Amino acid sequence: MNVLDATAERDVDATALDEVVEFTSGLIRIDTSNRGGGDCRERPAAEYVAERLAAVGLEPTLLERTPGRTNVVARIEGTDPRADALLVHGHLDVVPAEAADWSVDPFSGEVRDGVVWGRGAVDMKNMDAMVLAVVRAWARAGVRPRRDIVLAFTADEEDSAVDGSGFLADHHPHLFEGCTEGLSESGAFTVHPRPGQALYPIAAGERGTGWLKLTAHGTTGHGSKPNRANAVSRLAAAVARIGAHEWPVRLTDTVVACITELAALQGLSVDPRAPGFDLDAVLEKLGPAAALVEATVRNSANPTMFSAGYKVNVIPGHATAYVDGRTVPGGEEEFRATLDELTGPEVRWEFHHREVALEAPVDGRTYAILRDCVRHFDPDGHVVPFCMAGGTDAKQFSRLGITGYGYSPLKLPPGFDYWALFHGVDERVPVDALHFGVRVLDRALRTL
Repeated sequence: MNVLDATAERDVDATALDEVVEFTSGLIRIDTSNRGGGDCRERPAAEYVAERLAAVGLEPTLLERTPGRTNVVARIEGTDPRADALLVHGHLDVVPAEAADWSVDPFSGEVRDGVVWGRGAVDMKNMDAMVLAVVRAWARAGVRPRRDIVLAFTADEEDSAVDGSGFLADHHPHLFEGCTEGLSESGAFTVHPRPGQALYPIAAGERGTGWLKLTAHGTTGHGSKPNRANAVSRLAAAVARIGAHEWPVRLTDTVVACITELAALQGLSVDPRAPGFDLDAVLEKLGPAAALVEATVRNSANPTMFSAGYKVNVIPGHATAYVDGRTVPGGEEEFRATLDELTGPEVRWEFHHREVALEAPVDGRTYAILRDCVRHFDPDGHVVPFCMAGGTDAKQFSRLGITGYGYSPLKLPPGFDYWALFHGVDERVPVDALHFGVRVLDRALRTL
């Protein structure tokens, strides 16, 4: 087998460009809707992936914590056994879709007018398909990377990851031996904040996940009588305080870098670390590009669920609520202290699900390679780092000491709103964007 010089000019073959479309459509047609609470079955998609890896000589392993909740892991051996390994991972589950709201069957995988339609087209069966297309192209060309590359296709990312990356990290860490860095979803896609301007944000951080369960206890009684220990009232007051709370600005290194680079593109010289820095004024000047940072400049806590009682004339003895909390890197201590204050002595809170915040370097070799590979295929594009408001499987893999970047390249046309389609109605991805993604991912993996 030949070893490809990372700097050599080379493109993936035509078969890879056809396969990325075929595989995106094929995976979409496998309904892996994750409704939470274990209501999902990824095994058919895992078998689809494993068959295509095995067909080119790889040896995929299928792993389950729960029957039907299947993960696929395979390793491509590199030419340098002393080199650190690289993890490339994507999840196989998707959020549910209501067919009545869509223009097409959300699980049709229809390819129409140069666009692939269906749930998972951007989150993230497209990236799964890109990875398959690239490694199969390597097998046809006899290409081996310098470092080992571990491929992981996971279950349960759209819920708790307990059956997916969490299970793999906790019970099968040997499969990821040597991995120091990882690539996955939500980065290197095109954002068009102004006419003629194309941004490619690469995720170099994630806010932490703090899903909370709040519980209030009180005195059960008749609804017609006064009750000073009403659990519903106590909980409602706490939820209202949480919903109204103004969290202070906390700028991390990744967000500072993003703001600085976005401002420079507008001809502005700013120092987000300077005393008296007016964040709101700068965000206003950034216009639509501010969407890349405004959700990650502080902690957040949004009430989402409330449950109490069983009859209108009975005051219940307890009430529960759920809150979607997110923390910036380094912000969990403040988050905990604030929740203690907002809930008060009559409401108890606990983590229903918790994962750490992440931050990856943006001043080193890895980020530079990821940036330059996008620029190679779109010289007019501007690459910037950003922090994700939510989270990915990179959180669980970080337990193994793996630093994660969001890198699923897509060159999207103006007016194509990636954010709105992420978990949205009529999710779709242009064929040209998939071809761009395969080319960029191929070059990035070979260079890394």
